[in-house]
Amino acid sequence: MENRIYVFIDAANLWEAFKAKGRFLDFDKTIKHIKEKFNGVSVKAFYYTAYPAEGTRIYSLDKKHKFFTFLKKGLGFEVIKKELKRISIVNEHGEAIEEKGNMDVEITIDALHHSSKYDTAVFFTGDSDFLALVTYLRNHRKKVFVFSSKNNVSQELRTGTDGYTDVLGIEDIWGKELKHRAELKKS
Repeated sequence: MENRIYVFIDAANLWEAFKAKGRFLDFDKTIKHIKEKFNGVSVKAFYYTAYPAEGTRIYSLDKKHKFFTFLKKGLGFEVIKKELKRISIVNEHGEAIEEKGNMDVEITIDALHHSSKYDTAVFFTGDSDFLALVTYLRNHRKKVFVFSSKNNVSQELRTGTDGYTDVLGIEDIWGKELKHRAELKKS
């Protein structure tokens, strides 16, 4: 039986795994791992991220945009991105800016819109908000798997899918070492 796989990557959720592992995922190796693990004939990957608006950070965003280009042109990913929303809030310390970049709605719309094109959905997230989507897909005869880190996955997703994998335990999918921004400034 053919197994067409669609992968939906919530970059903000995955960032927690990067910090825990101290490394970035090697996305090429990750997709190969998924294709092999689930006996896939094809894999299509979607990467969802929000990024800071130009001028809101002291560092250049060029590397982030080069990374998006690599995912799209180098690996064939669909990259869905948007600028972080900047919201002015007032708290006990005065006025502050909070940034929001939730991509849950975009992930849900794409998973539903493309559901006739895949047999298996793999979500890189741990957010319990996805339980309704997972339940819907499973009720429509889709296999659904979640990849996340053990400290960043809801119990609902661990038990509500066809399977959960702790990405921290997969050794052959990790790439470059994660460096703290202060270390990057020194070089």
